[in-house]
Amino acid sequence: MKNISRLGKYFISPINKIRKFAKANPILLVVLLASLLLSGCVKYDLGVTFNSTNNGELVQHIKLSEKISLFSNDYVSEWLKTLENRARTLSGSAEKISSEDIVVKIPFTNVKELQEKFSGFFNSRTDEDIDGSEISNITSTLVAEDQNFLLLSRNHLIYDLDLRSLAMLTSKSNNSIINLDFSLQTPWGVKNIQNNENSIQPEKHNNQLIWQLKPGSINHIEVVFWLPNFLGIGTLLIISFVWLGLYLRYTLLPDPSTAKQN
Repeated sequence: MKNISRLGKYFISPINKIRKFAKANPILLVVLLASLLLSGCVKYDLGVTFNSTNNGELVQHIKLSEKISLFSNDYVSEWLKTLENRARTLSGSAEKISSEDIVVKIPFTNVKELQEKFSGFFNSRTDEDIDGSEISNITSTLVAEDQNFLLLSRNHLIYDLDLRSLAMLTSKSNNSIINLDFSLQTPWGVKNIQNNENSIQPEKHNNQLIWQLKPGSINHIEVVFWLPNFLGIGTLLIISFVWLGLYLRYTLLPDPSTAKQN
């Protein structure tokens, strides 16, 4: 995702400045970097919530540690402002809980719109992105399909995220500066499909599945889930009421023409 790529560059830039400053004292650089690597400095939660076939929301929750703000306040402010602007262009909203904590919400009405808004938000490119740097080579693809069966809809979602260019932000003990999660919540739960060597095993919390994404690796997520089709349910109810009215009119109630003759 370009947002993660941009955040990675914003984080690497101040580290490079620290490296130059600490060149005369390598111990200082080691201590600074170790303090950052031993704990996640960025918590990035990406979630998709389906309420029904025609109602859902794409939610991002980004929480930065004070360490990030200390070393790269200008970069982070610029990045968060970019998120807010992109959300508004897609009829979404951005709530700034604090200077290090922001929640972005983008609504969608069907899986096709989810796919379009996801691509528009995460994969749009700017002149800043096209810089040839290795950390810019983050690609993500979300494919969502649905099959309607009048009252229900069967949905198939595939999410691929290539985070190999973030390997530099991961230590040998798999401690990462950036902690990334992807979650999916539906009314009736989700079936996870493990059919790829890059598939990730999720954690289950009621009707929600949460995958912890791995920086430095290719991440593959594939699921199937069913949703209620309220449009089909509403249509069926209308037809039922019309049929019931006709039944009462011509079966149980007296014929109006006969009643007039009497």
